[in-house]
Amino acid sequence: MKKIYILPLLAATLFFSCTNELDQNPVSDIGSENFYRDEDDFEQAINGIYSSLQTYPDHQLVLSEIRSDNMYAITNSGIRDHEPVNNFFPTIATNSYIAEVWSKDFEGILRANTVLDRMTDEAVPDENMRNRMIGEARFMRAFFYFDLVRFYGKVPLLDHVVTPEESLEIGRSNVSEIYTLIIADLEDAINKLPESYPAEQRGKVTLWAAKAMLGKVYLTRSGTSYDIEGPGMDSGEYDLALSLFDDIINNGPYAFIDDYDTIFAYDNENNSEIIFDIQYKDGSLGIGATYPGLFVPDNYFEAIGIPFPAGGEYKAPSENLLHSFDDNDIRYNTIFQEGYTDANGNPIADIFIVKFLDTENPGTDRFDWPINFPLIRYTEVLMMKAEAILFGGTGNPSDADEIVNRIRDRANLQPLTAVTTDQLLEEKRREFAGEGTRWHDLVRSGKVLDIMNTWIPEDDVSDKIQAPINQNSIIYPLPSTQITVKEGLYDQNPGYN
Repeated sequence: MKKIYILPLLAATLFFSCTNELDQNPVSDIGSENFYRDEDDFEQAINGIYSSLQTYPDHQLVLSEIRSDNMYAITNSGIRDHEPVNNFFPTIATNSYIAEVWSKDFEGILRANTVLDRMTDEAVPDENMRNRMIGEARFMRAFFYFDLVRFYGKVPLLDHVVTPEESLEIGRSNVSEIYTLIIADLEDAINKLPESYPAEQRGKVTLWAAKAMLGKVYLTRSGTSYDIEGPGMDSGEYDLALSLFDDIINNGPYAFIDDYDTIFAYDNENNSEIIFDIQYKDGSLGIGATYPGLFVPDNYFEAIGIPFPAGGEYKAPSENLLHSFDDNDIRYNTIFQEGYTDANGNPIADIFIVKFLDTENPGTDRFDWPINFPLIRYTEVLMMKAEAILFGGTGNPSDADEIVNRIRDRANLQPLTAVTTDQLLEEKRREFAGEGTRWHDLVRSGKVLDIMNTWIPEDDVSDKIQAPINQNSIIYPLPSTQITVKEGLYDQNPGYN
C-alpha cells in the first residue's frame, strides 16, 4: 500500500535555497523554471511540503514535553541533566532545537508559498485536483505558522514567495496578523479539501483535519494572553471552536477506539482515531521515524541488538508524570516500560517511554522506526470540546463529564463528577504523554506559571533550573542567528539575550 512517506531529501532540488542555512532568512525561492509544468510536478511539490514535517515530532518532544513538567534528559551515566530549554535560562537563543524549528517551519511555508504562487489552470486543468492541491498548501502553511506563533509569538508574515533581498526588509508581524492568515488559510482549506482519500494517498490532509486545526486555533486564541505577544489572546472564541469540534464528532468518519494500546500499534496505523498524522517508513533510505529512539537509553538498544548511534542522553519521564497515574490506569503499561536487562545480564531500573516503540518491528537503527506520529487524534478533538465548554463555551458541563469519563473508562478508571479544569488538564496529560501537547496545553489553560513554579522546586534536585519563571518563558527566544541577519530587523523576545 502506497503512503505519503516523509522523504527528507524530496524536492530538495526544487526548493533548496539559502533558507536551509540557519544563519540566513528562511524566505526565498529559486525553484526550477522547468518545474511546475503539470499535475505530476505539483504533486511532487505538495509532497515536498509534507516532507518538512520529517523532524516535527523530535522538536515537539523537546520544546513542548521537555519544556514542561512531563520530562527531562538523562545522560548515559544516569545523571539527570535538564535540556537547555528546560533550564529556562535567558541565553537559550543559541539552542539548536530553537533554530531548527524556526528553519523547518519556514522551509514548509516557503514550499507552500511556492506551490500557491506557481499554480495555474494550465498546469493543473482539473478544477477538483487544483483546488485540492491549493487546499493542502494552505493547510500546511497555516500548520507551520501556528507552530511558529505558539513557540515564538511575533514572526515574519509571508503569504507569497519573496527574494532573499526582499526578505531582509520584512520584520515581525503582530500575532493577530499571523492568526488572520492562519484562519483564512484553514477556512479556504475546508472549502477545497476532500473528506477522504484513496488508500494509496493516506497521510494527506482532509477537510476534517482542517476543521480540527481551525478549532484548535480558536481554542488557543481564547487562551490566556499573559499580557505578551504570544499564542493566547483572551479572545473568547470558545463557541467557534465548539461548533467545529461538534461537526467532526457528529459528521466525521472517526470513532473512539476502546483499546488504548491498539491506537499506537504498528499493525493498526491509519485507524479510526487518526485525523492527521506523519507517515513514516523504515529502511536503508533513512525515512523512518527518529522520535521513538529519543525516549530510550542507549543500553536498551544494545541489549535488544539494534544499532544505536550514540544519543548521549535520553528523554525520561518525570517522577511527577509517573506519579500522576493511578495504579489501575492501564495506559501506564502502554506508555512506559519499567526496567530491562542490559547486554551483560544486569538488571537496569530505568523507566522510559515505549508508546511508539515495537521491538518486534524495528527499523534499521535507533533512529529509524516504521511508526507514524499522530498530529491530531479523535480523542484530542473530544478533549478540546470538553476544554472549550469548561473554559467558557456555551456547551453543557455534563458533556465535558461524559467525554472525560469515557476516556477514563477506557483507562480502567472510576468516573468523575463535575469535572474541573484542573482534572481535565491532568487527564489530557496522561492520555497524551509523549505526544508533544503538554506545554501548549499548560500555556493555553492559563495555569502554566503556577504549575511549573510548583513543580520545579520539587523536581530540580540538582538546582539547575532558573526559577521562578515568569510570562517571558511562555514563548521562546528567536534564534540568535536570526537576530544577526540584519541589524535592527528583528527584536528579541523579552527576557532573552
